Amino acid sequence: MRRWAVAAAALRAAAAGPGPGPGGCRSRFDFGGRDVASWFPGHMAKGLRQMRGALRRADCLIEVHDARISSGVAPLRARLPSRSPPPTPLRLCLASAPAGPAVPPPPAPAVPRNKEALGIRPHILVLNKMDLADPHQQPKVLEQLKQEGCSHVVFTDCQRDGNVKKIVPLVAKLVSNSPRYQRAENVEYCIMVIGVPNMGKSSLINSLRRLHLKKGKATAVGGEPGITKAVLTRIQVCEKPLMYLVDTPGVLPPKLGDMETGMKLALCGAIRDHLVGEDIMADYLLYTLNKHQQFRYVQRYGLAEACDDIQHVLKRVALTLGKTQKVKVLTGTGNVNVTTLDYSAAAYELIRAFRAGHLGRVTLD
Repeated sequence: MRRWAVAAAALRAAAAGPGPGPGGCRSRFDFGGRDVASWFPGHMAKGLRQMRGALRRADCLIEVHDARISSGVAPLRARLPSRSPPPTPLRLCLASAPAGPAVPPPPAPAVPRNKEALGIRPHILVLNKMDLADPHQQPKVLEQLKQEGCSHVVFTDCQRDGNVKKIVPLVAKLVSNSPRYQRAENVEYCIMVIGVPNMGKSSLINSLRRLHLKKGKATAVGGEPGITKAVLTRIQVCEKPLMYLVDTPGVLPPKLGDMETGMKLALCGAIRDHLVGEDIMADYLLYTLNKHQQFRYVQRYGLAEACDDIQHVLKRVALTLGKTQKVKVLTGTGNVNVTTLDYSAAAYELIRAFRAGHLGRVTLD
């Protein structure tokens, strides 16, 4: 309870700092000097090494991101070795991190991002979970990605196999029009699937198998980041053309340089909740919902109107869902058990509702 009292005071100060925007809501979010959360466990470092070794056997790369943060994570897109200048610290590169203190990188040449990173390898960007993102934002996202050099973009919903059928023909077309060098005599295609954690890489593989082979799951999936911890063996996803995909662990940079991008990744499940804090995640989510005028939470939790006070919203969430906890209170006659509202459980419920799409289709960018 003390932790939540301190957190609530900090959040009220954050809310008061920027000043209200239209409708009494905050015009920007004040992170209160918090550091960027980082999550780079051992399996990510090991996965990067394995992916470097498997890269030379790949004919094409499929990069999977969450459609809700497609442009927000653009600086974090997976980077693979090339003859270009060394990658910046923000890039997810399949190369060793530079030694010594971080040095600001020189200005990058005007080269499209995926061409700079992937060289001659065909590259497809899959924006998964499109059923959770705002469909009206798709043209804007596509235009921005086009300006960044991503010309092959597919929106998908791997739970319902939406648009997934477009991927195999696109891969076949791109590979057939690209030099394969040492793999020119191989009849099968080997595709590497890369991306940040919990964006649906394994779900994409399973969806492709359902569509083209009429078979079930070949790789485990889950709602938490870090389910895939190693580069697996090749998994067949299609017979004609003969195509194999390699699932890889989701990887993040050892240090995220932008607090807001880190918060968006955390809300979408790419970073474990406890590393960021459910309290500030819930407050940032409330700020984002109000900013995008997504007020479905008002009806869901029985509020009278839209609200920008996270403590008041979490109180309504806890009351509506019966989220309570028993705490011991020391009195003059001894310890007394008191039932109080569980704000931590309420914050977790609010985050889960967003991830499941119960609070509306929201693009966080």
